Amino acid sequence: MQPSSVPRRRLPAAVAACVVAMLATMLATALTWTMPASAASAPLVSAASGRCLDVKGNVDTPGAGLDIWDCTGMANQSFEFTAAGELRTLNGTRCVDAYGNQTAPGTQVIIWSCNGQANQKWRQNSDGSITGIQSSLCLDVNQAGTANGTAVILWTCNGQANQKWNTTTGPPSGTRPCDIYASGGTPCVAAHSTVRALYGSYNGNLYQVRRSSDNTTRNIAVLTAGGSADASAQDSFCAGTSCVVTVVYDQSGRGNDLWYQGSSVVPGSPQSKPATATSESLTVGGNKAYSLYINPGNSYWRDGHLTGVPTGSAPEGMYMVTSGTHVNSGCCFDYGNSETTRKADAAGAMDAINFSRQCWFGGCSGTGPWVQADLEWGLFPGGSQSWNPNQRAFTSKFVTATLKNNGTSRFAIKGSDAQSGGLYTLYDGSLPPGYSPMKKQGAIVLGSGGDCCKPDGGANLSAGTFYEGAMVSGYPSDATENAVQANIVSAGYR
Repeated sequence: MQPSSVPRRRLPAAVAACVVAMLATMLATALTWTMPASAASAPLVSAASGRCLDVKGNVDTPGAGLDIWDCTGMANQSFEFTAAGELRTLNGTRCVDAYGNQTAPGTQVIIWSCNGQANQKWRQNSDGSITGIQSSLCLDVNQAGTANGTAVILWTCNGQANQKWNTTTGPPSGTRPCDIYASGGTPCVAAHSTVRALYGSYNGNLYQVRRSSDNTTRNIAVLTAGGSADASAQDSFCAGTSCVVTVVYDQSGRGNDLWYQGSSVVPGSPQSKPATATSESLTVGGNKAYSLYINPGNSYWRDGHLTGVPTGSAPEGMYMVTSGTHVNSGCCFDYGNSETTRKADAAGAMDAINFSRQCWFGGCSGTGPWVQADLEWGLFPGGSQSWNPNQRAFTSKFVTATLKNNGTSRFAIKGSDAQSGGLYTLYDGSLPPGYSPMKKQGAIVLGSGGDCCKPDGGANLSAGTFYEGAMVSGYPSDATENAVQANIVSAGYR
């Protein structure tokens, strides 16, 4: 039988129209939900929350609003600035639009068919803000919110983090942790390690030792750019005598070096002294290195509030690699933001990682050690003084601990084995009552509480080990922190 002789049946017109409409809807839905962002566009990540600018509901419908949401890499979270000043999304099919041509603070931001009008023209500024050409107002996460679904509106530009948007073209990448943070839009403002470079290009000193035989000092550098510490230089210098670590140098270029409290650089009390330089050796990347092995009475400090360390309610993040086998319950093995006064000034005056067996408020699970947040006037396992059900102890030889705080409403703490695996989220939610906004002063502390040098020495009773750590400006995304953890694992701590 020839094809032309096959009998043909026609669908009734109403049914045919219905089928066409159904196919069109299915195609539009498939494109909306599965099509990845085009190569020319990129996510816009809120510096306050680490969440992405998002077409609400993932719909291609004129009038749909913009909000923030966990980053997914989909087309409704990808945006492109065009030569005409448009901000296009959904693979270039829609333009970001100020609703109804309005120019007042609080105006809703939506998507609409691109029409070239002034309310669809935008400027990307060097500080990370995005302003409407017509209104001169900034794209703003409403009321500085950080939760999924928080609306994005137009508001008077104020320089706050909820008006800053980091552009990224893919997962953060880099050869070392601070390269990764920079790639993710949250650059390091302080970077410390006694074992390796935290930038792929860093070719300077890591720390300084002082020997007891003649009180002379020697800087210990990396073997090669981006490499491990030159432990042989320390071995040679300290042979036949004892050595202490006087300073851990800042690799960020901002001069946030950590000197021991009690030195001439950081006058303090007799309770603080430098740590012994040869207490623990290890290998990183197959090369020998030494840790900063802190015992009660050892602590390090720097006033960094004028050199980029976040202050007040500015967002920040940090991490450190420490040890689950050298800990105690003394106050306070901290690394992070602390008081410039070296006094316990107020709730929120600190924002530091604590790793210890301390349990201030009771209800802790097991014997620790735990990753907590020292926010001053207490160590917090979560958003309150009560027990956090997600809390867990980290007892491995090498431990990664992270903390990030947007300064106004949200903080998160994570931990992991530094030799394998990903980060485990211990808490991600609201700040404790009375800690919003934060009141950070911008000093850096390592190995003690913020009030280290009070007469009783009560904040300088901790034991802990420090291998590496960094502080960053802005609120790091989960993807950034995951990439840093992967880099730490690849460093080969042994």
